[in-house]
Amino acid sequence: MNIKEIKNQPFFHLVTDDESLARVCRRALQQSVVALDTEFIRIRSYFPKLGLIQLYDGECVALIDPLEIRDFSPFIELLKAPQVLKVLHACYEDLEVFQHYFEQLPEPMADTQIMAAFLKFPASTGLATLIKHYFSLELDKGASRTDWLARPLSETQLRYAAADVWYLLPLYHHMNSELEGTRWKSAAEFDCALLLEKRHQIKPSDSAYLNITNAWRLDAEELMRLQLLAKWRQEEAIKRDLALNFVVKGENLWAAAKHNPVHTSDLLSLGFSTQEVRIHGKKILQLLSKAKRIDAAEYPAPITRLADDPRYKQTLKALQRRLAEITPPDLNSEVIASKRGLESLMKWCWLRRRDKDNLPQLMRGWRREFGESLAALPELQG
Repeated sequence: MNIKEIKNQPFFHLVTDDESLARVCRRALQQSVVALDTEFIRIRSYFPKLGLIQLYDGECVALIDPLEIRDFSPFIELLKAPQVLKVLHACYEDLEVFQHYFEQLPEPMADTQIMAAFLKFPASTGLATLIKHYFSLELDKGASRTDWLARPLSETQLRYAAADVWYLLPLYHHMNSELEGTRWKSAAEFDCALLLEKRHQIKPSDSAYLNITNAWRLDAEELMRLQLLAKWRQEEAIKRDLALNFVVKGENLWAAAKHNPVHTSDLLSLGFSTQEVRIHGKKILQLLSKAKRIDAAEYPAPITRLADDPRYKQTLKALQRRLAEITPPDLNSEVIASKRGLESLMKWCWLRRRDKDNLPQLMRGWRREFGESLAALPELQG
């Protein structure tokens, strides 16, 4: 296999000033494809803390130190350059990093994990697995638990970071050639674009209550309380850059919404920590008091759980059987629809009355022909 990256260790250099970054990005803008990755940590924070950006243009890996750079405009220009395809692997969290730090997603983008799914690899196949499969190389993952915010980074850490993009670029070219021999290349491109689209969709804080475990167990009035509490918690978490459960635990918000306490001592008896009560107790009680003044007509609708519908189990089984029947032999059925995807189709048919302005994933793009076949089942009529 005559691939220079397989024969050689990664060539890399550290980029720690604006002028060097501009030079690296100018060179990358001349390429049609580059490989990108990020290293970040997120333990107590709401947002990821960026420690390193890896960029490989086919010649040399640039390890960009975000703690030193002040002017990222050349990098942002590269992220949005339409003529340069940005290749990443399992990039959902990387996209969050780019969105938060640079307010720009890498577009256009190819995700080799998505590409792998169309080549019949299992869902969520890791980069090391693909590199071993195609190049018979074992990636050293010894530095994977590095504190990427610590300085200086060791040679071992830098080499580990560089390897991810050094091998990612030839991997992309290899997989892209393989995909071109199938009928799924445009489908993989569609799914990469879909990932970017989902990242662009910012959910309003008013809907944060829907992410609280067991919210469906609450009635409309209790949901109103939970909506106010969850909205406040999310806004507080963003303002303080603190993980949601480090503001107040979700189960404690649920208990407050359910039991409507009126004193801080009641919060403690519901399981709130002394720290939660000391810092946020008064605010939580104020929000609960505010909920009493809201008209019942403004309460959120009770949450309908698909699994509670008596038709659910039988319909899900019928959909899974039909999906197995219509899945082409050169594709895994999970790529067409996961269990969640089938449930989204059920909701669309039963609850959204097949709203053409709010299509589930199964009714979009290359999946549509499969979605229409599934939606035609008798169990989804009516």
